[in-house]
Amino acid sequence: MIKSSKTTEEKNRGKNSKVVVSAGLSESEQKIRPSRFDDIVGRELEKKAISMMVGSAKKRKEVVDHILFYGPPGLGKTTFAMAIATEIGSSIRITSGPAIERQGDLAAILTGLKANDVLFIDEIHRLSPTVEEILYPAMEDRALDIIMGKGPSAKTIRLNLEPFTLIGATTQIGKISSPMRDRFGLVQRLDFFEHEDMNRIIKRACKLWSIQMEDQALELLSKCSRGTARIGLRLLRRVRDYAQDKDRDVVSLEVVQRTFELLGIDEMGLEGIDRKILDLILNSFGGGPVGLSTLAASLSEDEGTLSEVHEPYLMKCGFIKRTNRGRVLTEKGIRYISQLYG
Repeated sequence: MIKSSKTTEEKNRGKNSKVVVSAGLSESEQKIRPSRFDDIVGRELEKKAISMMVGSAKKRKEVVDHILFYGPPGLGKTTFAMAIATEIGSSIRITSGPAIERQGDLAAILTGLKANDVLFIDEIHRLSPTVEEILYPAMEDRALDIIMGKGPSAKTIRLNLEPFTLIGATTQIGKISSPMRDRFGLVQRLDFFEHEDMNRIIKRACKLWSIQMEDQALELLSKCSRGTARIGLRLLRRVRDYAQDKDRDVVSLEVVQRTFELLGIDEMGLEGIDRKILDLILNSFGGGPVGLSTLAASLSEDEGTLSEVHEPYLMKCGFIKRTNRGRVLTEKGIRYISQLYG
């Protein structure tokens, strides 16, 4: 059987709605995750498009079409999946691409789904080609083809599946094959949050976690959250830890600044590795261009970590750009790193 990272515990998130919650989440993290569209901060266009799909499917008494979310990590792909299950009023089964190692693992999950259930596969681009092939008839025909035996005596048995909705999430949509991508009824990108939305996300978390924070502290924390809800909430927890350790009842600007000093985070939200990337490109490679593999080897970092975690925000800040010849520091990036190290 598949090794699922989720428990079988189900909690009501609305009328006739059951959502499977992750065993790895603390009670506070479970509390902070929005469970309905109305609770999701920002994402107005995305919510309208998905609400339209859910509402029309309900009127037709059909299942919602399959949905693929893509974009940088920590921007709400899992949250959207759980909110969709709540709005539908069904249960959600959560797994990940790397956890589904064999065809039998996926077959066990698909045959265990009930009518209108939601199957959420995180990092869906990491499914093996053989496992992916089982999904094709399951997504289109609600059927599962099983091969019994080997060689000339092998037989194919087709099992009918209950109608379900597959929600996939990926940080690398380019690694998903065209046949898989084309079978999704909606392919939705989630981009970085705007500053105002990050403000609202952190305000909501402060209310739920009973944290008192000054406006200036909130502004700095929102600015340094890199437009990512997961990072903003993580920094908020560290700020709370510092305030409690120093017996502060209110999170002030000084508390946030001291916390960031301990974490090595500057006023732009850059961490030590981010500044090291900029410094290396400027002083060791003359501002670029430098190839990703060379940069990764120089930093003793994985290429995927650089391209998926660090580079997107550095590009968002306008500090680096990708070219055919490699990574190049922009004028803004040169000014920033020059002022930083004087």
